[in-house]
Amino acid sequence: MPHPARSTVTLRDVAAAAGVSVSTASRVLGGSSRTVASEYAQRVLAAAAELRYSADASARAMRRANDSIAVVGDDLTTPSMGMVAAAMERRARDAGAFVTVSSTHGTAERQLETVRLQRALRPRALILTSSRLASNVLGGRLLDELLGYEREGGRVVIVGDTDMPFDSISFDNHGSAKELATHVAGSGHRHITILAGVRGRGNVSARTAGFVAGLREGGVEERDIRILHCAGSRQGGFDAARQLLTEGLEPPHAVLAANDTIAIGAMSAFRAAAVAVPSDISVTGFDDIELATDVTPRLTTVSLPLAQAGAEAVRLAIADRAETEHLMMRGQLVVRDSTAIQVA
Repeated sequence: MPHPARSTVTLRDVAAAAGVSVSTASRVLGGSSRTVASEYAQRVLAAAAELRYSADASARAMRRANDSIAVVGDDLTTPSMGMVAAAMERRARDAGAFVTVSSTHGTAERQLETVRLQRALRPRALILTSSRLASNVLGGRLLDELLGYEREGGRVVIVGDTDMPFDSISFDNHGSAKELATHVAGSGHRHITILAGVRGRGNVSARTAGFVAGLREGGVEERDIRILHCAGSRQGGFDAARQLLTEGLEPPHAVLAANDTIAIGAMSAFRAAAVAVPSDISVTGFDDIELATDVTPRLTTVSLPLAQAGAEAVRLAIADRAETEHLMMRGQLVVRDSTAIQVA
């Protein structure tokens, strides 16, 4: 007489025993029309039999009529997010899937609410893009929601810094910022203002720390490094630069902005005040958005592989893999016309 199924056995248990991803186990046991390699299918069926697993109603409900990938982002209006999302859409289309995008405005409550909604809609995968996603946010409720989604057969990918146990892609913001700041210090600048963006954001905080480390290593005195926080927008950069002009510039001066949009706003303020870039002041950005080469002077910046990150996120979302992947991407210094060498 067969043993009854044990209700404590989950799809994740079966996937772990078979050495495959939860999504692969779901396709085998849920009757998906998508093909799974014979070796993996046999391992999943053997593990399910050994553990006496029985798919429940929620797992069966994960059978989908579409191949949607739901992207949940902090702010969809930034040029950098536009580059990431465009690359995701291209990679998904090549794989026969499609992308939907939702904005959370960077608040944990909206992230949780959006993930719950998307979980009910049962997309093939969830990709979260955020500067920082911590496992203890909201008392762990967001993590629990994402784990529940994966137990039902979905896959979670995070683009940004995280300690959550999902596939992730992060950027070496600190190291890349340090390289840029070392270049600025090496060019003879000895008075620096960092336009640091919104206080407390993970990515810009890492960039600010990297700027300071590179400047100090390059011989700039700590007392000659000023940090101004501002909105991470063109207007934020414009307003911060006007404040800087009001307080006075001590030459040779340089402004290091936390992103290209802030830097472009700052250059507009300097131009309006007849302060020439780079002869009177050098300016740098971060990200290398398309506009960085269209402004005059062209912007010295750090080029992040944003399009590559978007494409890789979709690859991780749709691939059949047993191992969790964590990718770290580093930016590349791009020296253009907005910085000058200062002669002592």
